[in-house]
Amino acid sequence: MTVCVYGASSKEIDEKYITDGEELGRLLALRGHTLVFGAGNNGLMGAAARGCHSENGRVIGIVPSFFNVDGELYDSCDEIIRTSTMRERKQFMEERSDAFVMTPGGIGTFEEFFEILTLKQLARHNKPIAILNTKGYFNPMLKMLEFAVREKFMIDKCLKLCEFLDSPKAVLDYIEGFEAENYRLSELKNI
Repeated sequence: MTVCVYGASSKEIDEKYITDGEELGRLLALRGHTLVFGAGNNGLMGAAARGCHSENGRVIGIVPSFFNVDGELYDSCDEIIRTSTMRERKQFMEERSDAFVMTPGGIGTFEEFFEILTLKQLARHNKPIAILNTKGYFNPMLKMLEFAVREKFMIDKCLKLCEFLDSPKAVLDYIEGFEAENYRLSELKNI
């Protein structure tokens, strides 16, 4: 399976996030999966890539050509794909991946996650989406999504399109055991 991992590029984050990112990458490799990621050297992107490579896993980086700053890219990718735009990058990541994992991150991570979640809601794919909720980082996001359901901005079935999990092992167990449900668009939208 090829697994796309979204995550932070920050160098300033707590070590627990880095440890979980490395463990996620390590488990991906140990279980025979390929990592697809945004090719960053730092933060959770770099941690996942280093973890994957530590167990001889395959790492594919996808990066816009304008990200060409020394030290910012993970230079040990087994394959690197350069794109013209961020949109093209996300498209390649979606097409190359069988599953998606969001690790803690900022605006870019949220944007990537919400796009892939929206595409699943619109029945454009039916791949597993897991959220690595290290240190409860995504608890406020889960509460926001639950509030959106209570306020009728989305329906409760949308909460089942992804899974919030507390450990790298739980994330891998979820995506490996995922059984797709075939929803119709009308079942996932308030239309």
